[in-house]
Amino acid sequence: MQYHHTSIKTADIFQAIAFYEALGFEVIERFTAGITLACWMRGANTNIELMQVPEPKNIADAYGDEHYVGYYHLSFHVEDLQALLQNLVNKVGRLKLLLPPREQTIGDRRYQVAFIADPDGLPIELMQVLE
Repeated sequence: MQYHHTSIKTADIFQAIAFYEALGFEVIERFTAGITLACWMRGANTNIELMQVPEPKNIADAYGDEHYVGYYHLSFHVEDLQALLQNLVNKVGRLKLLLPPREQTIGDRRYQVAFIADPDGLPIELMQVLE
């Protein structure tokens, strides 16, 4: 078995594509899924699928609700956290920062970690290994 993709439903596929392109993903296939627009994107050694929701509704706050159960966030290793955050601001404008960069120790490694949100509020963790 091999992992293929993570699927993300979005209110605005074009805004979501621009955001994930700014993270380094590229559209590799555009298609429809029933009545909705969809695409596959590749980057960070993985694939994501974006699917536009015709009539989006508010969702649970996975990051802010301590009682939330379910898929929580996407996480990506980055080489330079500050540069990536600045690049995102430059490319997509306003960036929703859920947790400003802070140092975190996991096992015997130290990381600089930040959480941001995609255009639909999905939490995304960005982790830089510190020397």
